[in-house]
Amino acid sequence: LIFNPQRWFQMASNFKLFRHETGDSLHLKLYGDFDGSSAHELIHTLKKCGSRFYQIFIDTDDLEVIHSFGKDVFQKYYGFLDRRLKNLIFIGKNKLKLTL
Repeated sequence: LIFNPQRWFQMASNFKLFRHETGDSLHLKLYGDFDGSSAHELIHTLKKCGSRFYQIFIDTDDLEVIHSFGKDVFQKYYGFLDRRLKNLIFIGKNKLKLTL
């Protein structure tokens, strides 16, 4: 068994976050595996540009694996984000896996 400390902090290589703006709405489409780094990328995106939009849609349909650590990281900040950004709307088959 070989210990590789770099692997612990590596973002899922197949995670992608796509942004699309329509008027006063922001659409975020999540693809691939959702881990701790992916959660931080989503949180950073929401903090950085979320307040400019009335509604933010987060599409979870194309998430393949939601790692428990990624879910924990996101949920730790979700309450803060939900109060700051009043209209976060999760859609897709994995929406409850990220928010509950």
